[in-house]
Amino acid sequence: MKGKWIVWNTGLLLLAFVFMFISIESSFSSEPEKDVKEAATQFYSALNTMFKGDIAPMIEVWSHAPDVTYLGPQGGILIGWDQVRKAWEEQAALKLGGQVNPEDMHITVGDKIGITQNYERGTSYVDGKPETVNIRATNIFRLEEEKWKMISHHTDVLPSLEKSMENK
Repeated sequence: MKGKWIVWNTGLLLLAFVFMFISIESSFSSEPEKDVKEAATQFYSALNTMFKGDIAPMIEVWSHAPDVTYLGPQGGILIGWDQVRKAWEEQAALKLGGQVNPEDMHITVGDKIGITQNYERGTSYVDGKPETVNIRATNIFRLEEEKWKMISHHTDVLPSLEKSMENK
């Protein structure tokens, strides 16, 4: 009888440890994903604010490191915070208007890197004319001083923006 009691209690104890481990693992893995999703939400809010001419939120969401990259819908690749910031400042000065939102977001998170992949859908204005936006985007965030900061934004090229930038 005592042997069965020991086996039974050992089994229950082992089961309790398994559930506790699963609970701890799931809490560790879900929190960073929520934080990266919030960082992406802040980026898209900053993007839409930038369309109205306000650059401040965009400056806040980005890392200011020399290794950041921007491969935007106008084409090309910009490397380093100075180049990336200049591009956002130029776009803000145009006050293009419009609204772009992420859809079907997939999030991958590691220790210090978070990646979102999604569609960007909405409307932008090029030379005063509304243009439908329906492109793919990849955003990469890095954990810097307890905050997820964008280190790369990469989208498909929008031919209308690519042509518009060539004419300027």
